[in-house]
Amino acid sequence: MSTPLFDLTLTEEQRMTREGMRKLVRDSLFPQSREADDAAKANAQLLNSIAGFGLSLMPMPEALGGVGMPRSPLSNALAVEDLAQGDISHTLAALQPMAAVNALIDFGNEDQQERWLPSMATESFTGAAIALTEPRATFEPSSPATTAQSADGQVVLNGVKSMVPLAAQCEWFVVVAAEKDDVSAFIVPKTAAGLTIESQAYMGLRSAELATLTLESVVVPEADRLERFDLNRLLGLARIGQCALAVGCCQAVMEYAIPYVNERKAFGEPIAWRQSVAFMVANMAIEIEGMRLMMLRAASRAEQGLDFHKEAYLAQLLCMEKAMEIGTNGIQLFGGAGFVRDYPLEMWYRNLRSIAVLHGSLMV
Repeated sequence: MSTPLFDLTLTEEQRMTREGMRKLVRDSLFPQSREADDAAKANAQLLNSIAGFGLSLMPMPEALGGVGMPRSPLSNALAVEDLAQGDISHTLAALQPMAAVNALIDFGNEDQQERWLPSMATESFTGAAIALTEPRATFEPSSPATTAQSADGQVVLNGVKSMVPLAAQCEWFVVVAAEKDDVSAFIVPKTAAGLTIESQAYMGLRSAELATLTLESVVVPEADRLERFDLNRLLGLARIGQCALAVGCCQAVMEYAIPYVNERKAFGEPIAWRQSVAFMVANMAIEIEGMRLMMLRAASRAEQGLDFHKEAYLAQLLCMEKAMEIGTNGIQLFGGAGFVRDYPLEMWYRNLRSIAVLHGSLMV
């Protein structure tokens, strides 16, 4: 029976998955994140390792090569949080196929699922992504500048989409566009005539290989319209994903800072003995717990089929503000060392800046 309460006790499957992900974070994801950030290129082995957890396969019907499990926004959010402790960039990039599959499961019909999902039924990385964000200072998800015009059983798409992770490796995209007085979504293959992909350099998320999609009179059949598309559901579930990214990275900042402030000495004593430092670390812990609980509440309500949009929106507002605060304070705790690239603080700070602009990117 549905209830507004939620239980934080993990299932056996969730425990096992989290153990495996945390091992990957310790052994591979975090140790290789700096090299990938410097190269501005995703590590193919890491992408395959994350894909090996099968998050894209879970909700896919068995007949299409998936596991056939019920959609679980809560399990997905937990996975995002764990992986983001190692690196936000690889987490965002590697889980784009999961987000795209979730979109087809939630909004696509049986024919669309049969045509597009089998290519994703693999334990190695196969790219697909949701394209919602646009390169405008006044961008509002409910009013995209990208347009869709229907005629003779076809739809013509025109517009520009930005910040699409690993776009060059994607097989297809879920493109959100304005259509008359509504907002619709369409499946666009990478081979569509008029679609161009251009890599873009950003301050953060460098190893996610963010790119811009330009659609110039791209024609797709009416059959590739997601007829059950619900923009509010997409945004709500993506907000939970954004929050999970923030919680994971902020947890990494705090866990990295605590040993440093206990070992770093100034004026003959550890700097952690100074109240200003101790209070800053304590506030990090308090805010992270608040962020995590708000994220989990929204994810739990989504999983139960309850209305979760208010909870997801409030969680996003908190995480946008506190993620930047924690990223800044992490650098502050390291003093001058926080400004140099010998430590990961500046990379985490740059990545956390993205939390406020990842509209619809990671639908859990």
